[in-house]
Amino acid sequence: MSESTTADQDPWLLTPGPLTTSRTVKEAMLHDYGSRDQRFIDINHRVRSRLVDLVDGADSHACVPLQGSGTFVVEAMLSNFVPSEGKVLILVNGAYGQRMESICAYHGLSAESLIWAEDEPVDSSAVAERLTADASISHVAVVHCETTTGILNPIEEVGAVVAAADRALLIDSMSAFGALPVSSRRIRFDALVASSNKCLEGAPGMGFCLAAKDALEATQGNSDSLCLDLYQQWRGLEANGQWRFTPPTHCILAFDQALREFDEEGGVSGRGGRYRANCNLLVTGMRELGFETLLPDELQAPIIVTFRMPADAAFDFQLFYDGLSDRGYIIYPGKLTIAESFRMGCIGRLDANHMRGALNAVREVMGEMGVASGSPTAG
Repeated sequence: MSESTTADQDPWLLTPGPLTTSRTVKEAMLHDYGSRDQRFIDINHRVRSRLVDLVDGADSHACVPLQGSGTFVVEAMLSNFVPSEGKVLILVNGAYGQRMESICAYHGLSAESLIWAEDEPVDSSAVAERLTADASISHVAVVHCETTTGILNPIEEVGAVVAAADRALLIDSMSAFGALPVSSRRIRFDALVASSNKCLEGAPGMGFCLAAKDALEATQGNSDSLCLDLYQQWRGLEANGQWRFTPPTHCILAFDQALREFDEEGGVSGRGGRYRANCNLLVTGMRELGFETLLPDELQAPIIVTFRMPADAAFDFQLFYDGLSDRGYIIYPGKLTIAESFRMGCIGRLDANHMRGALNAVREVMGEMGVASGSPTAG
């Protein structure tokens, strides 16, 4: 994977999104399309159909795109699919589960949570027990990959117990969709949401909801927001191919190109395979420098890796961050309550050469600070 000198002037983003994008994805935004133009309507149709195909839902599911960041469409999912008389069980093991709690509180939805530590995956058996104990729970909401830590939650196991209890499943697959497989034939879900700027490597500005058509039909009248009404957005798109309000045209052009490149790479297996190789190289190299991952390998999704902060008194995270930034690599602060940490992403238009470059930069900055080891334990 190679980029031109122009693209190389930008820093490499080892973050959970926005991400480094290809030059051709950027160039796709160099055009102006009218939102009522038939060419643009055709692009929307192509994008929506391709996303439905990714969950094996051609006959049963629909794609409803929505302007805004990923959180916009998570809020739309919860506020549309959970009716006023319903109750949602939120599975929480990080900040994005907590964000769903906040969304439900804003909308006055009935909600309760099952909570695990940030370094523990959700437990489907606990979900089954709670659903048996409380018949009023109508929906279960789960985060596929919790980017607080990079932990992968077992959504197929969760989906099985939710389906067995005849409840509805809502999935936030923001950081995993496109890199990890999700099939509507294996997991029965009412709705799954993701965004343009994560593993599909488009530009920020659009989320999308992949929903079972019968469940989407049942949301009519549920929304307490004009802009976040997924049912009305869907009906408008089905009627004339047009968005109800001004669409993020340039973002959609970029996303159409990003999906082409996704297919050229081999789809989920190809994209996920590159990310897994990035992750393995990064983790191996950081461990050689003494750093310790928060998660064991079996729980680590190939999306973003959390490293414990070094114990060496000479280590200063801001100097570390700035040193990497000066060398063209942007990382992410930690978001944990259980441990001081920082995060390094494996996704976006990055390959093994970028991971090696990042590791070399880490080594150089550690040398400048006089940090002998990244170990989180003294001595």
